[in-house]
Amino acid sequence: MTNITAAGDGITGGYMGNSLGLKITIATLAGVTWYNAFELVVLIFVTFAQYRGLYFWSLLITSSVGLIPYSLGFLLKFFRLTPDASWLPVTFLTIGWWCMVTGQSIVLYSRLHLVLSNQRVLRRVLTMILVDAVALHIPTTVLTFGSNLASGNARSYIRGYNVMEKIQMTGFCLQEFVISGLYIWETIRMIRLDPDRTKRKIQYQLIIINLIIIGMDVGLLVAEYKNFYIMETMLKGAVYSIKLKLEFAVLGKLIHLVHNHVWKAESFSGPSDYPDFVDATRVTSDLTHAAPTITRDRGPSWMDADDISIAMFEHSPSVDANGVPSDISHSWSSETHINHGDHTSIDFINPFCRYQSWRSRPSRLPDTPEKHG
Repeated sequence: MTNITAAGDGITGGYMGNSLGLKITIATLAGVTWYNAFELVVLIFVTFAQYRGLYFWSLLITSSVGLIPYSLGFLLKFFRLTPDASWLPVTFLTIGWWCMVTGQSIVLYSRLHLVLSNQRVLRRVLTMILVDAVALHIPTTVLTFGSNLASGNARSYIRGYNVMEKIQMTGFCLQEFVISGLYIWETIRMIRLDPDRTKRKIQYQLIIINLIIIGMDVGLLVAEYKNFYIMETMLKGAVYSIKLKLEFAVLGKLIHLVHNHVWKAESFSGPSDYPDFVDATRVTSDLTHAAPTITRDRGPSWMDADDISIAMFEHSPSVDANGVPSDISHSWSSETHINHGDHTSIDFINPFCRYQSWRSRPSRLPDTPEKHG
């Protein structure tokens, strides 16, 4: 019986022991991963109204091309189901590993802009993901195939893999710590700035789920440094499938949380009639006559309306002008509007659908105020 606890010995062969409990554990963890993956794929196609966008594709690829091949490859390898084609399980687990690990970070990144407005930080997060994908995936992949397919100097590849496996695990864990930490930091800031307690539940869920993600990554890292290779690799698929399901649940709620974010008037120091965040070009009423004050909730000034409207549309069916669901697909963008008989347009980018007449009218300066009465 070979020593299969070390990472290198595990990557080059199957399980040679006679422990029925370990065999059942391997099969069970693979089954949990597949179940969660198939459930996610079904939920994705049922939930999304439009099959497009970074969030949709990253979630779909991570679930289908990531989780399923990853667990299948290790199941074939540990149970030695393809003895004459050792390259086949290695190929499956490598493709799945690429899509699963980096894909999960892309899923988190695709919704990070809903809580974080700093474009410089967002670009740096994306750069970190891409750099880690190249710097950590490629060397590990080369050493994995070399350990299994090289005939003469396989031991050199195995020694290199033993070191690189721990390096890439540490690097990817730190990457997810950074992204989850940004979610936690920005969500705590939202809780402090928003006095509305009705949305606290979703905010606390977002914090708890990101803490769970960090805890799961720490558990995988401990298993890696303890050289429990079989348990670490099979647990990784199950853990990532659970993390994706949690993220799918809470990130969908995050859209509605940001869209309905309430900012009270007393939180601003500007004049009560026209705070400094009001865009004067959008004021279409007659300012020469008094009108009843209409209080409208307004989103935070850092909110990107294009991002929110696109994110909401991913989870919502199309509706016509009367609010009735429509079977016709529409492309909503920052210029989308619906014309009515009075040449008034609804601005769908504004989360509160404010009526605007200037979009459908020719540009003109109000030479004289309109007469009323």
